[in-house]
Amino acid sequence: MTIARYVKSLASFGTRNVSTVTKTLSERQKSVVEASLTLIRERARLKAELVRASGGAIPSSCLLGVPLGHNSSFLQGPAFAPPRIREAIWCGSTNSTTETGKDLVDPCILTDVGDVPIQEMRDCGIGDELLMKAIGDSVKLVMSEPPLRPLILGGDHSITYPVVKAITEQLGGPVDILHFDAHPDIYHAFEGNIYSHASSFARIMEGGHARRLLQVGVRSINKEGREQIKRFGVELFEMRKFHTDREFLENLELGAGVKGVYISIDCDCLDPAFAPGVSHLEPGGLSFRDVMNILQNLKGDIVGGDVVEFNPQRDTADGMTAMVAAKFVRELTAKLSK
Repeated sequence: MTIARYVKSLASFGTRNVSTVTKTLSERQKSVVEASLTLIRERARLKAELVRASGGAIPSSCLLGVPLGHNSSFLQGPAFAPPRIREAIWCGSTNSTTETGKDLVDPCILTDVGDVPIQEMRDCGIGDELLMKAIGDSVKLVMSEPPLRPLILGGDHSITYPVVKAITEQLGGPVDILHFDAHPDIYHAFEGNIYSHASSFARIMEGGHARRLLQVGVRSINKEGREQIKRFGVELFEMRKFHTDREFLENLELGAGVKGVYISIDCDCLDPAFAPGVSHLEPGGLSFRDVMNILQNLKGDIVGGDVVEFNPQRDTADGMTAMVAAKFVRELTAKLSK
């Protein structure tokens, strides 16, 4: 049973009426779903009004936290990441300006609609299929309030599937995806879970949500992963060949002929020396500046992005990886906001 069957009128985001829910869920579940979506919708409406009143921007980055960690195959700590990333974004140890000179205190550059209440929905028995739809519907609510564009704080990498699906449905066509990761996350169903964080890009490619998928920084991949990459025509850039691929990657132009570019950054794309606070430590990764050189030189219309797989439970005492994740968010904001 999909959430589309129990949320009849959610497509009409512009109305003030919350979706009509069928009898397939308990009254408690109905109330939690309706309240969750209402929360995001009203916050998005207020933030968009603030941006428009401040002079407008086309587009403007909008943070949406998705504290989901139970689809992790090893540790579930990424569920605790969104508040830690926000704390680091506004940490007094640095200023609020991005490397390209955009000031995050300007609401035309960055706003925040808070978190999708994942745990509250899980507590009342809502399973993964409905959770994924609720995440996607939350993204659509943000996008329905121009000029906001979604910048997602994960959470584990399973959230990228519903986010990308929602963006492409809202825009009416596929996107190009630039994906930084130590792993391709393209198993058909890792450990039998089709919503595993290790299977998110299989769902994206099966659904036709990406024209091109470029995966950068991969250094942990098995036979199934390579077969899936071949099956879906993924453009794989492994760390063992990064020295020869660098020039190409630092001169990317994506999104022409499709609805734009989506950027997904798994914090374990970095070498553990730069980001020890991740669940899967894979030596031999990218440096932070490697990622920035690719990101800042990228040409294309960025329609959304995410930073995922930061695990605060494995971070250093001084929050080193939290600051790295926050820096990713800050610089993605600079690419999204104009």
